[in-house]
Amino acid sequence: MARDSQAALVALNRFGFGARGGASGDLINAASDPRGFVKAELARPSGVLLEAPGLQSTPQLGQAVFAYQDQVKQAREAAAKAVAPTEAQPAQTPADQKPGLRRNLSLNTVATEIAGQMTEAKPTDNKPADNAMKPDAMQPAIAPPAAKAAPQPLNVIQKTFRAEALARLQRATLVDCGFTERLVVFWSNHFCISASKGELARMWAGAFEREAIRPHVLGRFADMLKAVEQHPAMLFFLDNQQSLGPDSRAGQNRKRGLNENLAREIMELHTLGVGGGYTQEDVTSLARIITGWTFAGRQGQLGVPGSFVFNTNAHQPGPQMLLGKTYEATGLSQGEAALADIARHPATANFVATKFVRHFVADDPPQPLVARLRDVFVKTDGDLKALATALVDSDEAWQAPLTKMRSPYDFVIASGRLLARVPEDPGGYLNNLNLLGQPLWTPAGPNGFPDTSAAWAAPEGMKLRLDIASQMGARLGNNIDPLDLLEFAAADAASVETRRTIERAESRQQALALLLMSPEMQRR
Repeated sequence: MARDSQAALVALNRFGFGARGGASGDLINAASDPRGFVKAELARPSGVLLEAPGLQSTPQLGQAVFAYQDQVKQAREAAAKAVAPTEAQPAQTPADQKPGLRRNLSLNTVATEIAGQMTEAKPTDNKPADNAMKPDAMQPAIAPPAAKAAPQPLNVIQKTFRAEALARLQRATLVDCGFTERLVVFWSNHFCISASKGELARMWAGAFEREAIRPHVLGRFADMLKAVEQHPAMLFFLDNQQSLGPDSRAGQNRKRGLNENLAREIMELHTLGVGGGYTQEDVTSLARIITGWTFAGRQGQLGVPGSFVFNTNAHQPGPQMLLGKTYEATGLSQGEAALADIARHPATANFVATKFVRHFVADDPPQPLVARLRDVFVKTDGDLKALATALVDSDEAWQAPLTKMRSPYDFVIASGRLLARVPEDPGGYLNNLNLLGQPLWTPAGPNGFPDTSAAWAAPEGMKLRLDIASQMGARLGNNIDPLDLLEFAAADAASVETRRTIERAESRQQALALLLMSPEMQRR
């Protein structure tokens, strides 16, 4: 039984989000057939899709952002009109009643609304600006005349972000093993955007994952690559809507020119990787090829607002040479053909296989396993289900010790699963992720969050995890037997040291915190 429990622990921790508490029986089910338990989710391709009431498409969300921005603008204008000076106002106005200062006071709530919409559960400061609060030194403070406050628009951006987050958190908490959800996390981080880019990025973060990542997690890499690079969220994140072909009609009429951001990240981070055989000339050529890849704006002149469109007027005309091959001037299909070839490039296969093994097995990926997965990728034309299956079928994935540190996201999900806590509000999870340095859908750069133990095992990070574990213990420990939870989490695979540490705890609250900080919960 001990050997089966160890394999079950690998199945749940390495490939999934850990065992669920309660009556799930995850560890027992995994112990009976560890590899079959993990691969069962691969047999249900539709199970990776995510649908929930209220979740909308990217164009719908884009239009909601545009409408929200219009409402904010109208509220600002209404507030400005409400405090505008009248013709009967004396020519000499006390300094503290000057129109500019009064406007600062009246618009304070609007400014607070706008400034706060990009933060998660962050208290706002509703005090007026300093210059509006300080009366003239020689005059008594005079309150501005009361004005009817303009109605404030509902912050649909934050509400949407939280709804998308809740759907993702609930799915990860409820699934049997979580292998396909782990695949979603991997690919979403590989093709990452950041919600901190702006209102559209925050609004689209969840939809980007639902539309461009999930449908292809068990499909073909080339299809995912195309879906990602043509998604409005990625185009906005890497500024491709601003890229104009120098010789295009729009490029000749405007001062803006080529923007290489998206082209560079496609080659460096999404496909070939650093050292993948491309040059700066290739980056520039790909940037020209994908000019015109944009999304329709609020006026809908090119299409449905918020939808992907190909703007012929912005596209660089003529054939382009990329990686030694000439792509004829065929408009949109020129870029699609280039992406399809890059997806099949040997360097892409090696880059993807290396990242895949690093994520699931070890920070220093076993090269024989990387080579086998690279061959699978090439032979199957980038079949990602075949890639995942080959990983689970490999001996290295089961024999490597559980030494990788769980990321903050893995940790908070694993803790919720073990405690049988299905989130009803995303706030606590989002706040913990912010605290631990992995805010949801918000990496610091286009290279995503780091995927090595060193990034998450720093002393300060571990102290913060301990603080969170202690808070969970204080809140829930009275009603939970941590030793029972240890049986759900690891059973016979739990180390003697972990078991003794929990048994010697001074209280149930402390014992629960120690369990959550144990290697069985922190490592995968």
